[in-house]
Amino acid sequence: MPPTVIRTNEDRAGIASYRDGWSCAGDGSTTSRREPAAARSGPALAPPGPFPAGPGACREAQQMLPHLLCVGGEDHALRIPFLGELRDRGFHVSAASSGDGTAFSSAGLAHRTYHFDRFDSRGADLAAIGQLARVIAEVKPDIVQSFDTKPNLLAPFAVRGAVPVVRTINGMGWVFSSNGLRARALRPAYCALQWGASHWTASTVFQNTEDKAYFERYRLLGNSRAHLIRSSGIDIDAFERVRARGPSPAALRQQLGLGDAPIVMTVSRLTREKGIPTLLEAVSLVRQVRPEARFLLVGPRQSEGPFAIDQAAIDRLAPQVVVLGARSDVPALLDMADLFVLPTEYREGIPRVLLEAGLAGLPIVATQMPGCNDVVTDAWNGYLVPPRDPRALAARILDLLHDRGGARAMGRRSVALVRREFRLGVVVEQYSDLYRQILGERFQPTQAEPSSRPALAGDGGAHRRPSGEPE
Repeated sequence: MPPTVIRTNEDRAGIASYRDGWSCAGDGSTTSRREPAAARSGPALAPPGPFPAGPGACREAQQMLPHLLCVGGEDHALRIPFLGELRDRGFHVSAASSGDGTAFSSAGLAHRTYHFDRFDSRGADLAAIGQLARVIAEVKPDIVQSFDTKPNLLAPFAVRGAVPVVRTINGMGWVFSSNGLRARALRPAYCALQWGASHWTASTVFQNTEDKAYFERYRLLGNSRAHLIRSSGIDIDAFERVRARGPSPAALRQQLGLGDAPIVMTVSRLTREKGIPTLLEAVSLVRQVRPEARFLLVGPRQSEGPFAIDQAAIDRLAPQVVVLGARSDVPALLDMADLFVLPTEYREGIPRVLLEAGLAGLPIVATQMPGCNDVVTDAWNGYLVPPRDPRALAARILDLLHDRGGARAMGRRSVALVRREFRLGVVVEQYSDLYRQILGERFQPTQAEPSSRPALAGDGGAHRRPSGEPE
């Protein structure tokens, strides 16, 4: 498919009306994404704007939009708000992931499934490259965007320069985070793969400066250009809607049998590399001083293969540790917590859970790791502790449980920080600018440009406390 050329103001008007209220069914006909309540039980609405209704109308509109295929892993559905914002900025958006496509269909986004093994670095990856190459050949995108460790390697090898690829390094994964012998042995091979993939990559986006510096130091960028876009953004309105629809904090506490206990919450895959063993050691120290405190662990364990924490290690700390598994009501759960802990040993991008915890107004204790220190400023909106240090982690948890007034002040600073710097619209506008740069003059924006927006950064620093904000 040739890149989109928007020729006239009529084209712009038609695309805007298509973008603002309509999506395509599989046969190319139009369906309303934002159907008013009064019309839901009545006859089908005709699409607005100059495009005719019926089969083919939506296809015509789509052909006038640059087509972006976004490739990710099993939790790719978390990026649906990001993809929806791109669609609202004048892109025809499709997705490919190793997860279920139901949520994408509900959001009016075309989805293709491919498969890869997160824990396999041998033949299964070659099969995944073949699957993804077939998906890309069928979808015919103008540009491919990839997220997550393995998709960032698979996508460039599947495309092989046929269309531009933008990779987002949203964390460096186990190989670059662990100090174990196996991880260190695999690291040179993964560096070689990163270097090879970069030769079919138009741009590599980093979410923090430390990962960007690592790639530059070891010359892993190849032909691609480096950009800094901090986080994948957070949809504040959607977060607030989910929080408002959920049970009240009091109802949740009653449902979970927590009473009025202080609640320390963690949302994470329950793996060793995410620092869960360190957290459990910290729990054993905290309960000696505050036995009434309860630690809520939210996230999958059984799906994590050889990296999963042993269930027996969790059971030994009952009733102080409560495991909820994967949940869809995280905003409501955060609403009843007193503080948030992320003990990760990973090189994170910008952890989404820290943005959610910050938006919920919680003080945060996190490890001094890339990505975490872009959200948490020590002693300002939380505390940073060394990874694998349960005593330091326990001490800071106890500090926040003791000083409730100081903890609430830290939480208020986190809310302001997330709303100011990590809003979804701020992030998506930077990606839109990058795609326009790559596609060049062949793509013109379909809506008025904001009077000011964050510039794409070739370099940048972590968050610094604004000079006008309280200490």
